Amino acid sequence: MVSIDRVYQKVLALANKEQRGYITPQEFNLFADHAQKEIFEQYFYDLNQFRRLPGNNTVHSDPVDILEDKIANFEFWAVQPNTIVSNQYGDINLTQFPNLYRLTEVMVNYGDGDGDGICEEVTLKEWRKYSRSPLTKHNRKRPVFMHYNYGYDRIKVYPFPPNTNNITNSYMTNGDDVKISYIKKPTRPNWSYNVINDKPLYNSTNGVDFELHASEETELVYRILTLAGVAIEKPQLVQTAASLGAGQIQQEKQ
Repeated sequence: MVSIDRVYQKVLALANKEQRGYITPQEFNLFADHAQKEIFEQYFYDLNQFRRLPGNNTVHSDPVDILEDKIANFEFWAVQPNTIVSNQYGDINLTQFPNLYRLTEVMVNYGDGDGDGICEEVTLKEWRKYSRSPLTKHNRKRPVFMHYNYGYDRIKVYPFPPNTNNITNSYMTNGDDVKISYIKKPTRPNWSYNVINDKPLYNSTNGVDFELHASEETELVYRILTLAGVAIEKPQLVQTAASLGAGQIQQEKQ
């Protein structure tokens, strides 16, 4: 987590230095949300790029490990029947997770003592191809799932556990379940405030901190200053942000 008030104070201090510009709380919240989303989405782009390269033996300096550690804060599990609603056909409506960013894993337990089995993701074309032969057809030892959009974003597990207790119907009984691991979107940050003596003062009760890793504080300040400089047409502010960003890059290299 990164304190939104600390980032706000740093941004204001740099923006007001030598009277280079003022950022209102409303503008800051808008830029803060945009900056957090940019950094969050950059994690996955960088992770994809680094995974194409061979790792090294120094765990703490391995960029893949660092990125996975940052992403882990956003990973959650949903378990049927507790937090997953499905229908009798095995369709799991993903819109029941409004903050879902991407799926990471689907597991199924058929209650036969074998524990959780990891489902392989297949396309509709692959599913049709594999289903034609008893040698390749999905079964309890090799479960699969499809992710598709037909009216709404959903997944379908094959074979779907027929004996799983469900929130909305009684087609299933206790013993089996489906588990979904997913990455959630970061919560929108908010520098909440009360106006006292014509000045906005931070209200920590209603404030929402950044959900990013603590190491992203400087990057957040840099990106917010950059966005603010462009929005209020203050090239000096963009230059200040660029200087801060250059210092951050140099520090990371060291």
